[in-house]
Amino acid sequence: MLLSEIRLRAKEMNLKNTAKLRKGDLIRAIQSAEGNLPCFDEPWNSGCRQYDCVWKDDCINIL
Repeated sequence: MLLSEIRLRAKEMNLKNTAKLRKGDLIRAIQSAEGNLPCFDEPWNSGCRQYDCVWKDDCINIL
């Protein structure tokens, strides 16, 4: 997902202070706001079992 799309999603969720966040930090902020584990691109999450995660494809491509 493009950073512009992620920023739009954050804006739609009314998240504040996200303009200077990098992609991973922004996604983790969204994950937290959704009540999910903020695990995107975290080294401890290399064996991800979040099969229905919106960010899974992006995350796997990074790891």
